[in-house]
Amino acid sequence: MKKVVWGVVSTAKIGLKRVLPGMQKSELIEIRAIASRSAPAAREAAQALGIPQAYGSYEELFADPHIEAVYNPLPNHLHVPVTLQAAAAGKHVLCEKPVALTADEAERLRAAAREVHIMEAFMVRFHPQWLRARELVRQGRVGTLRAVQMLFCYFNDDPRNIRNMAAIGGGALYDIGCYPIVAGRFLFEAEPQRAIALFDRDPGFGTDRLTSALVDFGEGRHLDFTVSTQCAPFQRTQICGSKGRIEIQIPVNAPQGVETRLSVDDGGALDGSSARVETLAASDQYMLQGEVFSRAVRGEIELPYGVEDAVRNMRVLDALFRSEKSGRWEPI
Repeated sequence: MKKVVWGVVSTAKIGLKRVLPGMQKSELIEIRAIASRSAPAAREAAQALGIPQAYGSYEELFADPHIEAVYNPLPNHLHVPVTLQAAAAGKHVLCEKPVALTADEAERLRAAAREVHIMEAFMVRFHPQWLRARELVRQGRVGTLRAVQMLFCYFNDDPRNIRNMAAIGGGALYDIGCYPIVAGRFLFEAEPQRAIALFDRDPGFGTDRLTSALVDFGEGRHLDFTVSTQCAPFQRTQICGSKGRIEIQIPVNAPQGVETRLSVDDGGALDGSSARVETLAASDQYMLQGEVFSRAVRGEIELPYGVEDAVRNMRVLDALFRSEKSGRWEPI
């Protein structure tokens, strides 16, 4: 396959430290340009990553006729407007999560997605540990799947960090609460019906620093999760059924380029000693995500997740924010 030529808008840390190094491992991807509103910042990032071209504005990158696809890791409030700008220039867009601040805003991407590919960057859906976990569920290894549970935390109280800026989409639910929602939809292979949440907001930032939620998928299937921006760093996913349990140890920030492990437990011992550990080959979820998107750009495969999928995930987030105000279950 001919390499897809990519450009990147913003010098965001997630791009520079994780996504772009992963994508650069692929033989299907060429990252040719990076843009920032600061030309020196763009040049510095380009030099650090060996990217040939640096632009001092997003518009310059969009005008580059060689760029076929754009990765957008800008702050949350800029996801939709800059994605639309790139799409208008004929570029396919891989946009960081959450794709928007509301489902209504995400729906603005529908028309553009008829002309170019637009996908929300949930790299976890391409990692072998998630794919293997879903395969085991499909095979009935846990019996009837009943519960998906996730705890995901980190500590960040820096007022200059965008995750602590409420006006531009900061907070735990936007930043990391979207992952358990994706996990539930991915593993149950269904859409939830209603949701309820409990929030604790930082008195200074106004962002949610601790959020817990219960999401009802119907037919006795529940997703529950707690996410925090001010707790000790930790993440774990439990996938529980009538006959067994699967544990994903590092479900979101799996180390790049190394083996990962799943625990599959029949419940024979309450301390987990009855679990069987399954080792999966070394992989890089960012490379895999970029390759899938690139293959879709070349027409080799159908885009697996498009704007409709992103809108559905945002509807769950919307329901949880409504629940914070109402104190009740909210329909999705």
